[in-house]
Amino acid sequence: MTHVSARRGAVYVSVAATAWGTGGAAGSLLFETGGLGPVGVSLWRYLIGAVCLLALTPLLSSTKRRNPAGESDAGRRDHDQNRLTWRVLPIGFGMAVYQAAYFAAITHSGVAVATVVTMGATPVFAALGSRFLLRERLGKVAFASLAAALAGLALLTAETALQARTSSVAGIGFALASAAGYAGVTLFSRRHSDDPRGTAIGGFVVGAACLAPFALAEGVVPEMSLATAALLVYLGVVPTALAYGLYFRALTALSATTVSIISLGEAVGAALLGVAVFGEHLTLLAWSGCVLLLAAVAVLVARAEAG
Repeated sequence: MTHVSARRGAVYVSVAATAWGTGGAAGSLLFETGGLGPVGVSLWRYLIGAVCLLALTPLLSSTKRRNPAGESDAGRRDHDQNRLTWRVLPIGFGMAVYQAAYFAAITHSGVAVATVVTMGATPVFAALGSRFLLRERLGKVAFASLAAALAGLALLTAETALQARTSSVAGIGFALASAAGYAGVTLFSRRHSDDPRGTAIGGFVVGAACLAPFALAEGVVPEMSLATAALLVYLGVVPTALAYGLYFRALTALSATTVSIISLGEAVGAALLGVAVFGEHLTLLAWSGCVLLLAAVAVLVARAEAG
């Protein structure tokens, strides 16, 4: 496996967060044009993401060969690492859990509250798990960045969350379960980070298998059109194959807490996309939240580059 520096890892997770920020918009458009439900969209994005990474595997592997006449020790290790192992089972299960739980949270509490609780709780769970399970220390800079990022997220989403209908205990519980699933995937991937590409592919396949029964009950065949096909391909390639591929690579170089905090940049990307594409308006409070959240992310990226 090619070594990833902390600087490159910070760039990878930043790009992943930006790509994830476009996934919600693509999914929403698919609900309208493709007649798919949330679970069906998730199933398709995982399947297309797996196919995309599998198709790229021979090309990526060929660029790592040092000796055309014979495979080096490093090449053999890469070959061995590309074999799927039992580790993809908890990864895929966790991916399915946080997707399904997030959708359940939306059903009970609405999009705004589900998003705030899920995205806010994820880095907290990751920080606690990183400290007690992985023995990774949360330094003063990371702690301050986490506090600033959570404050920025609260400012960015406060108005929408307050206008949302009253949250149920079940909705909050599902959102916390989604955050726990996402943090669990992050922590487990950080602990077993020797094959990021294989982890992504296996996670997609297992996650799709877990979601398949629910997707079949909901309806899994889209109403095909050029727009639907383009959206499915985009969702499977950019916010899924590209984003998760970079995310798992970043976990080979950065702590689980750092990756989780930088990933909160997804909220800013989604908000800016809503303004640019869908004509949405942000209040001064929301813009302040964007600035604060991006500042927290920038500090962590700069710290990684300095390291």
